[in-house]
Amino acid sequence: MLEKTFTPAQIEARLYEGWEKGGYFKPGRRPKAKPYTIVIPPPNVTGSLHMGHALNNTIQDILCRFERMRGRDVLWQPGTDHAGIATQMVVERLLAKENKTDRRTMGREAFVKRVWEWRAESGGLIVNQLKRLGASCDWSRERFTMDEGLSKAVLKVFVQLYKEGLIYKDQRLVNWDPVFETAISDLEVETRDTKGSMWSFAYPLVDGPIDGISEIVISTTRPETMLGDGAVAVHPSDERYKNLIGKLVRLPIAERHIPVIADEYPDPEFGTGAVKITGAHDFNDFEVARRHNIPLIKLMDKKARMISTPENHVPARYDGKDRYEARKMVLAEIEELGFFRGKEDKVIAQPHGDRSNVVIEPMLTEQWYVNAAEMAKKPIEAVEKGDTSFIPKNWDKTYFEWMRNIQPWCISRQLWWGHQIPAWYGPDGTIFVEESEEEAKASATRHYGKATALIRDEDVLDTWFSSALWPFSTLGWPDETPELKRHYKTDVLVTGFDIIFFWVARMMMMGMHFMKDVPFHTVYIHALVRDEKGQKMSKSKGNVIDPLDLMDQFGADALRFTLAAMAAQGRDIKLSTQRVEGYRNFATKLWNACRFAEMNGAKHSSSFDPVAVRVTVNRWIAGEVARAQAAVTKGIEEYKFNEAAGAAYQFVWNVFCDWYVELIKPILSGTNEAEKAETQATTAWVIDQILLMLHPLMPFITEELWQKTAARRTMLIEAPWASYKGLGDPAADAEMNWVIRLVSEVRSVRAEMNVNAGAKIPCVLVGAGQESRRRALTWEAEIMRLARLSAIGFEDQVPKASAQMVLDEATIALPLEGVIDFAAERARLGKELEKLAKDMAVIDGRLNNPGFVAKAPPEVLEESRELRATLDARKLKVGEALKRLG
Repeated sequence: MLEKTFTPAQIEARLYEGWEKGGYFKPGRRPKAKPYTIVIPPPNVTGSLHMGHALNNTIQDILCRFERMRGRDVLWQPGTDHAGIATQMVVERLLAKENKTDRRTMGREAFVKRVWEWRAESGGLIVNQLKRLGASCDWSRERFTMDEGLSKAVLKVFVQLYKEGLIYKDQRLVNWDPVFETAISDLEVETRDTKGSMWSFAYPLVDGPIDGISEIVISTTRPETMLGDGAVAVHPSDERYKNLIGKLVRLPIAERHIPVIADEYPDPEFGTGAVKITGAHDFNDFEVARRHNIPLIKLMDKKARMISTPENHVPARYDGKDRYEARKMVLAEIEELGFFRGKEDKVIAQPHGDRSNVVIEPMLTEQWYVNAAEMAKKPIEAVEKGDTSFIPKNWDKTYFEWMRNIQPWCISRQLWWGHQIPAWYGPDGTIFVEESEEEAKASATRHYGKATALIRDEDVLDTWFSSALWPFSTLGWPDETPELKRHYKTDVLVTGFDIIFFWVARMMMMGMHFMKDVPFHTVYIHALVRDEKGQKMSKSKGNVIDPLDLMDQFGADALRFTLAAMAAQGRDIKLSTQRVEGYRNFATKLWNACRFAEMNGAKHSSSFDPVAVRVTVNRWIAGEVARAQAAVTKGIEEYKFNEAAGAAYQFVWNVFCDWYVELIKPILSGTNEAEKAETQATTAWVIDQILLMLHPLMPFITEELWQKTAARRTMLIEAPWASYKGLGDPAADAEMNWVIRLVSEVRSVRAEMNVNAGAKIPCVLVGAGQESRRRALTWEAEIMRLARLSAIGFEDQVPKASAQMVLDEATIALPLEGVIDFAAERARLGKELEKLAKDMAVIDGRLNNPGFVAKAPPEVLEESRELRATLDARKLKVGEALKRLG
């Protein structure tokens, strides 16, 4: 007997352990089956499960469980990312907290050893959290981006690309984090709106006035960088400066002469139309400087402190000053020299390190780069040809835009935790790139003609470099393993839109280059999970919803089903605790329906044939099962998880629980033993089909019910996905749908007319044909019970004071004289219509106001439009109710 209530906490860990110990997550159980492979986007080893992880891994698990049930040999490859800067920061903070030492005092070898110790102690947190969610990964194959095998792959790739000329060293601008003293990727940069200022300075012409112009005024939000200006740029079409192009201006404070150049970059309509070019400290300026061979003048050290050298002409008084202290000095001196031309306070979008929280400095440094433009050619072609497809389709435009405008990929980081770059330097600076120090020394000996001491490059590789190899390195590459042969290319990658460039594109590059094939045929891009108002979750806003808390409260199945039900393609999820609670109630509804079936003698029978049932309501529900299962299948196949969940929910809650269970109660309590036995068997069969179709979405409750409702040979996790033939009886469908529509219409009118819920009222079918009369009489008892009717009659004319509705050829009339006060009801509905009209006018006023639409946050606009649609639907309902009152 099933327990009275479903308690997720009591079953989830037990069931998961059973799946894992039983080997159900491992591939190879069906060696002759077609493989199905997904590689998990490796979460940071420092990470804890957040709502994005929950959505991402719920979708992957739905796909894996679905294909496993469909007979595929499934491998969901798990693992974690070493997360260079994040992990190094965690351990450095830990060392500081313990008051032991810092990494520089410890030295590199000891520090890296301490990081490995931390990983062994605390690095498995997110793996256990993914297990709580129900993720059916093959954990026996768990990989780590710095484990021995993946490190071997990283070395081989770096060395091969270097020797092919696709990896090289260059001086370019990078995002420089002055706290961690390293280059960081764009993904690790957060743009934040901050209060700032735009200052305007004058640079005097060296040779005096030309056409009445004696100076050029430039504006900047970073005055300290003017000390590194190499030119002033104007647009070639700007008539104001036409005769100044090629002339020199004097750079105050630094006292250098710099040229006026013509370039397409300045906007003649913005400010003065003239732009200072600081090539070593601004990404746009860097490109302009390179086009015009303008010197790149470096102003700062690794900590963003000013440096004074003979080459950069920065006065010695600035040497060692913090950049913001230098800013104050520049402003004071510019004003004193008489070159200050104004200040405008404004909000500035400033780049910050997402972990250091300091302003990132564009910095000219020597780094290692990948020739991404060359590497991108084949991946672009692969998507053009359809070898890899994006879902939703619009994301391929983003992919092409990024890939066709790709910049060199900076792959070096000034950290200690990560894959140390396999490059060694000779005494004259010659670089030897090999997979081991022994091979580098051998190369150096051949080069110099004798054994020579080498120094290894201290930098490590960008974390994205190793994760770019993930789809094939995790399968054993560079070794030719059976897993690599069987599971590459993988089937689908499930990921967020924010890493299409950082990860997806780079996996495409590496897969095409080293495996000569795309790493996956489909990329499913899911949306963001936002709060219930549509705002992005952040700790600063205090609106973060913790998936672990939701699982504690409502169970993993409720969270999973919520995320699936809301995962419409291209639409962000607006999550609320109430939604998760609602789907917990759905799980409870299913549990209670199974208890009802159990208490009424419904038992699983392996010999049951749904095609052979004879009772109309049973023939109808069998057809409904087939239709629901087809809709769920289609939804998952097309990555429309919301449609799959919606179809399952509609069938379970509405069709099965609300209608079928209610309609069969008289049969189960009746005396016709043949009908009762068939209905009991049908009910048990329908429950089995529900458990099958719901399992990918809600694995825990379905597995528990599968085991508890019958003696089974297999666990549900590998039960075959249902396939039906011969189900669906048009006559039974028409009859049962007629009954359901009749009851639904009566219920709707009762609610609209404010009829007391406990009151039983008569129902008259006017103009009903022979078939409608037969159906009404056949199902009279059920219709009266479910619609709260006192009688069902047939007439040729509509009785007076009746609410009316149409059902096929007949008119349904509900005589309400003496039941409701018609005048009072008309007045009530009329007032509601007036209020609705006023509320709609207010919203229309907002939405038709261009100023409001331009300034309102997107979530406010969406909320207003949703409310407008809700009011409009209510207005139609109230209007219909008024018409029924005559």
